[in-house]
Amino acid sequence: MADTAVRLPDPAVEARLARLDEVLAGLEAGPGPVLEAVRLLTEVYGEALARVLDHADERLGSLLTGDELLGHLMVLHEIHPEPAETRAARAVEKLRPAVRERGGDLEWAGVDGQVARVRLSTGGCGSGCGGGSSDVLEAVRAAVLAVAPELTSVETVPESADRKAAPAFVPLSTIKKRAVPQETR
Repeated sequence: MADTAVRLPDPAVEARLARLDEVLAGLEAGPGPVLEAVRLLTEVYGEALARVLDHADERLGSLLTGDELLGHLMVLHEIHPEPAETRAARAVEKLRPAVRERGGDLEWAGVDGQVARVRLSTGGCGSGCGGGSSDVLEAVRAAVLAVAPELTSVETVPESADRKAAPAFVPLSTIKKRAVPQETR
């Protein structure tokens, strides 16, 4: 790519995508050749992107799938080389530090059919941690479904029985001292 190419910063791309959504929504209200032209153009661009992926080596493929905008385009065109579960698990892992920062934890638990499953704990902080578990779950849901729209929903699963609970702390002062027998003289 030439050094003189004009590149759009991410906020400009996001603004254009939002405007595109508005324009396309307006076009759907009135059928006509413009909407068909947009559909055909989208299909051709999707095919072009698929051909790029066909020619990409592993390193380039990883770079392409790692780019958020290109990743969304691949999902849109249903040509993303990674399975939905891999993409969704990565989205959960990206959110995990923010949840931990607020005293909770978030863990990927897999996919059951078309439902993503996560383990979510608020660490006993309820809504005092910058939003309750429903806010966190909504953020997780949005992140997962953005990268893996093939999935239909995100649900929490309870802690599994095979997980060991942290041992309880017992202060030494609460343990009774054993009586030491006195010597008889």
